[in-house]
Amino acid sequence: MIAFPLGATTTPAELARDPHPRLAELRAHEPVSWLPALNGWLVTRRDLALDVMRDAETFTVDDPRFTTAQVVGPSMLSLDGAEHTRHREPFAAPFRPREVREGFAEFIEEETDRLLTALEPQGAAELRGDFAGPLAVAVVTKALGLVDADTGTVLSWYDAIVRAVSDLTAGHAADPAGPEAYARLRAAVEATVTGGAAASPLTTTEGATASPLTTTEGATASPLTTTEGAAASLLTSAAERLTLPEVASNAAVLMFGGIETTEAMITNALLHLLRHPGQLALVRADSALLDGAIEESLRLEPGAAVVDRYATRDTTLGRAAIRKGDLVIVSLAGANRDPAVFPDPDRFDVRRDNSRLHLAFAHGPHYCLAAHLARLETRIALRQLLDRLPDLRLDPDRPTAPQGLVFRKPPALHVRWG
Repeated sequence: MIAFPLGATTTPAELARDPHPRLAELRAHEPVSWLPALNGWLVTRRDLALDVMRDAETFTVDDPRFTTAQVVGPSMLSLDGAEHTRHREPFAAPFRPREVREGFAEFIEEETDRLLTALEPQGAAELRGDFAGPLAVAVVTKALGLVDADTGTVLSWYDAIVRAVSDLTAGHAADPAGPEAYARLRAAVEATVTGGAAASPLTTTEGATASPLTTTEGATASPLTTTEGAAASLLTSAAERLTLPEVASNAAVLMFGGIETTEAMITNALLHLLRHPGQLALVRADSALLDGAIEESLRLEPGAAVVDRYATRDTTLGRAAIRKGDLVIVSLAGANRDPAVFPDPDRFDVRRDNSRLHLAFAHGPHYCLAAHLARLETRIALRQLLDRLPDLRLDPDRPTAPQGLVFRKPPALHVRWG
């Protein structure tokens, strides 16, 4: 007899394409289930997900199998305990709510305006590649404040590093462009901290310069090479408490999170609103509901669908006997639709009163450092999109849906207006 029959028949393709029906079955019948296809346990119930993310002593990220660390080295993402705190605290101050508003709001408004001014006359666009992606890259570039690194350069580094991490996750050798890109990022961090000149931008990998995020010409021409103010102090102040390699590894993690998940956050929220005209009408009639729409979108389709942990000892989670060394995968997407917490969990409701109980930014010591910045960026982006593009609607000839096993967003979001 198979102990976890639902888990035994769950495939990565199913979870990447449309995971929610299967996650609902697992949550109801096997809330901690062994998935042979992933060689790990999948946790889908919200209370159990919280148990895992809160208990870093039993469920850690600090494991040699953690693929991001294999490419960029140890960082706040791949450490726990005192070492995690030591890596995270030097970066925390600029991402507090007040500092985020004062340090980034005006820039996000200006960058959003620049991108939309270029798009407005066209009447149609692919908003993931022409808007959400370029905006996310520009904000990360400003946040890091790297010398001699404009948005196109930062994007090329990001693309190459992500491909290397993805290769390792799939069990393949890492694309050598990833370590090369990380070496360039590390050199730029050192130059920013010491006031020297950074290495030349990475332009040797064709795929890195052909990302769909560079389809808007202005997106790669933003003059973001200054190291003045909060952006420069982020790295220089961190270097007072961390070694330069440690500053670089954490800068890579911030770059990854700031681009990948924020681009998804903007794109998914817009898709939810445009798919539900009644909810969009409520937001247009009452702008105060925009925050509710963002939180509800994060609940229904978090940009990061899962987070990985590794058991440090034999333990029991729910009715599952987990052995030391086992991979434990927390399904944020599954936990966010737990009907014990969210009634009618598959419904998009901008007035839902507890949507902020979602776990899209994870929980516990690894709660997303830049959650306030991501929310601000998404709020400004959506407000300007809805205000400036009349009759904004999905292109009926080019339907789309979120995809991805780990990171979920539409591969493209084609819209029309006017």
